[in-house]
Order: sequence, then C-alpha cells, then structure tokens
Amino acid sequence: MDFLDFPDRLWLWAAALSYAVAFGLAVSSIVRRRQHSRTTLFVLVAVGFVLQTTGLYQRGMVMGGCPIGNKFEVVQFLVWSAIVLFLIVGPAFRLTLLGFFTSGLASVLTLVSLAASSWDSAHRSSLFSENPWIEFHAAIGMLSYGAFGLLAITSAMYVLQDYSLKRKRFTGIFRLLPSIVALEQAKIRLLLLGLTLLSLSLGIGYFYFLQDQDAVNPMKFASIGLTWTAYVMVLTLRQARLLRSNLLAWTCIVLFGLVLLTLDPVSRSGQEPSATTGTLSE
Repeated sequence: MDFLDFPDRLWLWAAALSYAVAFGLAVSSIVRRRQHSRTTLFVLVAVGFVLQTTGLYQRGMVMGGCPIGNKFEVVQFLVWSAIVLFLIVGPAFRLTLLGFFTSGLASVLTLVSLAASSWDSAHRSSLFSENPWIEFHAAIGMLSYGAFGLLAITSAMYVLQDYSLKRKRFTGIFRLLPSIVALEQAKIRLLLLGLTLLSLSLGIGYFYFLQDQDAVNPMKFASIGLTWTAYVMVLTLRQARLLRSNLLAWTCIVLFGLVLLTLDPVSRSGQEPSATTGTLSE
C-alpha cells in the first residue's frame, strides 16, 4: 500500500502529535530549568509541517484546489501558513521561544479542529472555478492570517517580557525571553508582512469582484475587509505613536482572537449543500 493512500486526517493527526511533542519537550525543559534544544524543536515542527502538508495535499487533490472549503480546513491551512512563515522567517528573527509558542498554538488549533467533527462539513468539490488567480487570492489571504498569528505570538512574548522587567522576575520562562527591543522590531515586521500579503489578496479579490459580483460571498468579503482595516488602523496608530509598547501588544493579541472568529463566515463561502464532497477521509 502506498503511504499516500493513508487517510488525510491520519496525516493531520500525526502532524498535530508532532507539534504537541515539540511543545511538550520545550515545556518540560523550562519546568526543569534546562535550556531546551531549539534544533530539536525546529526539527519536530518541520516534521509536523511535512505531515500536515501531505494531509492537505491529499485534500487539495480530491477537491481540485486549495483545501479551505470548511472551518476545519481553514483552521488547518491557517496553522500550516503560520508554520511556513515560522520556518522561513523564524531563524532570521533570532527570537528564542518563538518556536515554543508557535508549536503550542499549532498543536492546540490542529487538535481542536480534528476533535470538532462538525467543523469538517461537506462542501463543493471545486471552490475556485478552475481559476488559478482566485485560488492564489485565497492562499495569500490565509498566509497573511498566518503572519498575524505569529504577530500575536510575538506580542504575547512582549507582554511576558514587560511583566518580567516590571516585576523583576528573571527565572523560569522569563529568563529565556528575547529583549523588548528585538520583540518590538519583530512585531512591526510581522505586521507589515501580514498587511502586505492581505493587501495583495484583497487586490486580486476585488479585481474579480468587479468582473463577477455574484460570484463573491458578501460576508466573506466584508470580514476580510474589516480585518484589513483593523490592522491598517493598528499600524497607523503605532506610527503616530498613539499605540505603543504593551498596549500595542495586547491589541495585536485581541485582534487575532477576533480574526479567528471571522474564520466561520470565510469558510461558509465554500459550503453548498446541493453539491457536496463529504468528509474527504471517508
């Protein structure tokens, strides 16, 4: 039996396990007050990425496009996007604990989406009408959400470091945190990266919206537009020095939480009871 014949959900469960093991080993090292191996964590996250890519690839082959047809697939693809960006830009940022928090977020979201069977609802077998530009628009949009996920993680690290400095606590996880300056620089870079990707996605989507307005789900377009507007406001207020330091970090964390809530209307655009594929692993 060809290994690619394994059910797609089996690959995704294996990926979630790999992310969870990476996070668990890092937690264990911190609790025992030992320096966790960044190489081991990076390798485990990379293995999880390969496993998740395989599972999503299988789904994509069945549905003939980017697998974001329901809430389950959207969450899985969002996690995949965050991991892609972590593997590419993470080493460049040189931020300790970024892999720790990223693996934690990835394991939680993947496990929750796999456990919530209702999220993996039936949807159309083809979401993009065989138009590669619309598929590119969707994929870039999800990559931008991955960047915003890393921004929220970096912001959480900033909040912890700020707390550590104010309370003069330098033991445990606090001793491993990057400097405030490094975290601030990473936040701005990730904010710009996420906005650039989302702007590109919106530009492509708006071009096709003008050509065929009936083909665009209004709720989906509105939710993505509101997300773009919110992050533009964050960047504008930060540049005007009206949103800085801890307040900026908390804003990015809360905003990403709200972004996760918008995934439901985004995923609903791919559902069509009259022409369904069912759960792909069946």
